Order: sequence, then structure tokens, then C-alpha cells
Amino acid sequence: MQINDGDIHTGKPVPFKVYTHSNLNKIPQLRNFDKEHIFAMQVVATVLPFRVNQYVLDNLIDWNNISDDPMFQLTFPQQQMLEPEHFERIAGLIKSGADNIEIRSAVREIHLQLNPHPAEQRTLNVPRHKNLQLEGVQHKYRETVLFFPYQGQVCHSFCTFCFRWPQFVNDSELRIALTEGKRLRSYLRDQKEVTDLLVTGGDPLVMKTSILARHIEPILGSEFDHIQNIRIGTKALTYWPYRFTRDSDSADLLRLFERIVKSGKHLAIMAHFTHWRELEPDATVDAIREIQSTGAVIRSQSPVLRHLNDDPAVWVKLWRRQVQLGVVPYYMFVERDTGARRYFEIPLARTWEIYQKAIQQVSGLGRTARGPSMSAGPGKVEIQGVSVVNGEKCFVLRFIQGRNPDWVERPYFASYNPGATWLDQLNPAFGEDKFFYEDEYEEMRKKHTCGC
Repeated sequence: MQINDGDIHTGKPVPFKVYTHSNLNKIPQLRNFDKEHIFAMQVVATVLPFRVNQYVLDNLIDWNNISDDPMFQLTFPQQQMLEPEHFERIAGLIKSGADNIEIRSAVREIHLQLNPHPAEQRTLNVPRHKNLQLEGVQHKYRETVLFFPYQGQVCHSFCTFCFRWPQFVNDSELRIALTEGKRLRSYLRDQKEVTDLLVTGGDPLVMKTSILARHIEPILGSEFDHIQNIRIGTKALTYWPYRFTRDSDSADLLRLFERIVKSGKHLAIMAHFTHWRELEPDATVDAIREIQSTGAVIRSQSPVLRHLNDDPAVWVKLWRRQVQLGVVPYYMFVERDTGARRYFEIPLARTWEIYQKAIQQVSGLGRTARGPSMSAGPGKVEIQGVSVVNGEKCFVLRFIQGRNPDWVERPYFASYNPGATWLDQLNPAFGEDKFFYEDEYEEMRKKHTCGC
């Protein structure tokens, strides 16, 4: 299908207005909030990133029911997202009139306690090429390379649970980004085993289409025929669906998608839908249709989160609506061990129950959703169930992806721990000292440390 400007623009471009920590108290919908509530939000937003745009405020949040509204939880800071001692420390500094240098110093100390780069993101995941570390690129799994373009390390709005929060706290030592695309292409030329390039962030679709095209179009050449799939990770379908319909370069963006598909590569838009409410606005439905008209396929993933979607009924409705719209359910993740994890995390046993009860209620078309999956240091570990083996209650686990591909699809067992929320809280079942992969994984870490 040939896309023309007139095919997609349903009206004039919509102004993009955003609020951050610096002007949170100017948000019109917060006028009726008491001062203590607003102050608590400002304290949390001093530590964890906050950014929300007018579209989200006007179209997604139920301001008559904020105490139970999942979209408010998704976008606005809550006091309990910080540890009590962290909250009191920052609140005390603000109330005492401390200067910005003192506050920033305290905030950085807190950041370093929040596990800013889980699962070896700044160590094992970073490849070396021509004797140099390729910062802004991650290559954890054999077939897939992640690319963090410098210009895309922000989002239209921020999610309160985001494990990539260090990208948004104005700390260059924590941020992952690549400024020079030539280095990525040089690396990819030599990595013939790579089939997938994931452009991620932040959100790459905050970039102007011309900049995004500058990164992607060189990959469409014949020297990169081994790159079969291009993925773009985005939450624009929720936070700014006008990116595909009413921005000044929306038509250019859809034409770029068309060119990618016509080049023979598969284009996967990796959407992040956390709750079915995100699929209600007509603007989102229209944007989905425009993307699909280019030949791109939309897949959706999300963690399961306390306060937001920890109910099988939410996932059933989400997956059914996605299938109805032609969006492929892809992953249910476990909340990662970073940032505001203690506010959102759920015991693994409960996470699996939510997945099981939800997946039982959707047709086969919705059962493409894998999970619950932990993106941990050794790989993506899926909880397949709870079972009793030789009289011992245990979790049944498997790798969906692993640092060593030989680990994948190999079932293994962990002793049942009803309170565990992450892989490092599990122990091998049946009296074993280690999980089957641990020695090899530790050897990988040692080799990386010594540069072997």
C-alpha cells in the first residue's frame, strides 16, 4: 500500500505539551490535591524520573478515581515507591532549603542503592569490537543486538516501574547511549550470527523520522542481509499515538516502515501495553491500523505489577483486545530487580497463578504470550509452573533465552519459596548445590572481568 499524507492526517498536528519534576505542581488536574500529596510526589520525582504529557492527562487517567486508577499508578510518583529512609532523607533536605548540589549528591547515593543496571547491562552485555567497548550497544543473546541511539533516550511519558530509569536521571555515568551509528554498523557486519536488531531506549520514536531513518536505512543494504528482523521498542501507541497520525512527519514515519518491509526485512513494533485501558482511545486504535497498513507487525509485552495489573481478569481483557486489533501478545514479564521494584513486585508463585488463570481464558491466538519471564543475568527465565517432584514442592523453570543457547528449553527445578520475587532468591531443588548453568555463567563473568 502506498501511503500519502492525505491518507493519515485526520486533522492539524496536535501540540505536544509535557510536564516534568520542575513543573509538576502546574498540572491543572492536580489543583484539588492537598499540598502534602503534591509534596510527596515532588520528593519521589526528585529521585525517580517523572514525565507526563497532556494527552495522557486528558485521555488515560480517571481523575475521579485516582486512588484505584491504573493509569495514575503507571505515570505518577507515589510515596511508597521510595524506601521510607530514602523518602525522609530527600524530604528533609527539601524542607530545610538544602542547595541543589547537596540534594543531587544524596539522590545519586540513593540511585546507586537501587541496582541501576541489573542483569549485567553495563558489563557482560556490552560487546567489544576492535579492542573497544561498544557503549550504547548490548549483545546478550546470540541472535539479537540492542541499539540505544543517543537521540532516543527519553520517552513521551515515563512509566513509574521502568527498569531503564537510569536513562532519564541526567547522570551520564548511568546512561546507555551510542552517538555514532557507524560503530554499530561496523560491529554488525562482523556478526553474521545476528538476525535481529532491536532499536530501543528510552523510546526511539521520540526522534524525528529523518534521524530514525539515518540509523535504520543503512541496515537495509545487501551487506546486512543477515539482519532479517528490525524491532523498534516503543510506548508511543499509549503515550502519544499521534506520532503515527498527526505529527508533522507521521507520513514520513509510515513511509520509512514501508521501506523497511519492502527491503525484505520483517519490521516488528514492540509495543508496551500494560493495561487494557491503554487500548481504549480511538487515537490508539487509529494508530495501530496505520502501522499495520505498512506491513509491520505489532507485538506487545509488559510486566505484571502490583497496584496496576496483578489480576488475571486484566490480562484476559488485555490479550483479547490485542488479538482483536491484530496485536500479537508477546511477553508477560516479572518486575525487574531495580528502581521502585518493592512497590510493584509480586511473589513469583502469585505471578505464575496470574499468568495461568489468564492464559486459560483466551483462545489459541492469545496464547502466544510467554511468561512469566525474568530477564535475569543468565537469561530470560520462564516460570513454567509449580509441581511436586519426589515429595518436594518446587518451581519448574526453563530458559526462553540464555547467554549460552544450549541452556534454552532445558527444564530445571528450584525449591518452592512462596515469598521469592526474583531468580536470586531461589535455590536449587533436591539438595543440589547449584543450578546447572551456574559454573559456566560464573566463568563468563570472570572472563569479562579479566578481559580474556
